[in-house]
Amino acid sequence: MEQYANLLLFGGMFVVMYFFMIRPQQRRAKAEKEFETGLKVGDKVITKSGLHGRIAELAERTVVLETMSGKLKMERSAISLELSKMANEAK
Repeated sequence: MEQYANLLLFGGMFVVMYFFMIRPQQRRAKAEKEFETGLKVGDKVITKSGLHGRIAELAERTVVLETMSGKLKMERSAISLELSKMANEAK
């Protein structure tokens, strides 16, 4: 009987961990992927390192950002979903 209680406790802990840790992380990753595929030329973005710019060119995995100091080529994954949303909503 005690074995079943322990098994039930561990099962409950796994379910709680899934809904509070794993599931939100999966949702965030899906939203990031949709954001990356939805980028288009002319979008104003902010990178995860804090660079502000406008997309000048798009390739399959890279983007060319036009900044005040020139053009920079970087990976699409370097663009921050949260920071770019905040920057576009502030206007």
